[in-house]
Amino acid sequence: MADEVDYEALPSNAGLAVNMAAGALAGITEHAVMFPIDSIKTRMQVFATSPAAVYTGIGNAFTRISSTEGMRALWRGVSSVIIGAGPAHAVHFGMYEAVKELAGGNEGGNQWLATSLAGASATIASDALMNPFDVIKQRMQVHQSEFRSVFTALRVVYRNEGLAAFYVSYPTTLTMSVPFTAVQFTVYEQIKRLFNPTGEYSPVTHMIAGGLAGGVAAGVTTPLDVAKTVLQTRGTSHDQEIRKVGGMADAFRIIWRRDGLRGFSRGLSPRVLTHMPSNALCWLSYEFFKVAIRE
Repeated sequence: MADEVDYEALPSNAGLAVNMAAGALAGITEHAVMFPIDSIKTRMQVFATSPAAVYTGIGNAFTRISSTEGMRALWRGVSSVIIGAGPAHAVHFGMYEAVKELAGGNEGGNQWLATSLAGASATIASDALMNPFDVIKQRMQVHQSEFRSVFTALRVVYRNEGLAAFYVSYPTTLTMSVPFTAVQFTVYEQIKRLFNPTGEYSPVTHMIAGGLAGGVAAGVTTPLDVAKTVLQTRGTSHDQEIRKVGGMADAFRIIWRRDGLRGFSRGLSPRVLTHMPSNALCWLSYEFFKVAIRE
C-alpha cells in the first residue's frame, strides 16, 4: 500500500521532539504499571532492623504489606516516579535516537556497537535527572516511611542531609545503569532483528524483545541495584553503620559482611518481574506513541 507506515524508518526521520515525547509517555506508563512490585523489591533489599520489615518473597511481602498497611502502601512514592519519569525518559530516548543516528546505528546490518553506545549515552543523561526522584521514591517505599508527600520528603531530606543525599548513589546508579541499558538495547535490537527481519510493524515482536531484554539486563545488574538501595535509603535506617555509608564500596562491604554472596541477589525476583513486563510495555508504548505522534 502506498500510504503504509514505514515503521522501521521512523527512528531516522521522526525527529528529536517525537522521540522525546514518545519516550516520556512510555516511561510514565512503564513505571506506573509495575510500581507495586518495585516497592516490594525496595523493601526486600533494605537491611531491616525490625522483623516486621523482613520479607521472604514476593507473595509473602504482598500479603503482609496489604494486610497490615493496606494496598495504598504499595503505591507510596509513585508520584515521584511520575514527576521524574516523563522528563528523564524524554531525555533518555531523545539521546538514544540522536547518538544511534550519529553512530550509524540506523544503517543496515548488525550495528551492536552503535546501539550499545547510544544506550549508554542515554542513561548517563537521564539518570542525572532521575536520581533525586528515585531517592525520594525509595524513601517513601520503605517500611514505616514518615513521608506521604514528594515535596515534604524533598524538603526534609534536603534539610537534614543536604544535596549530597540525592546524588550519593549516582555513581552506583551509572555503574549499574550504563551496562543495564547497553545490555537492554543490544539484546532488544538483536531479538527484534531476529524475530522481525523484514522490519515491518510488529507490536508482538517489540513486546517480546523488550521483555526479554529487560529481564536479562535486570538479572545481570541486581548486585549493583542492592548497593544503590542501601545508599538511597541510608537516611531512613536506624543502623548507624548504614547511615554512615559513603559510597558503592562501603555498600558492597556491608552487603558482603552481613549477608554474604546471597546478599547481592536481594530483590532479584521482583526486579526481574518488574523489568520484563515494564520493558515490554515501555518499548511497545514508545514505538506506538512515536507512530501516533508522527501521524
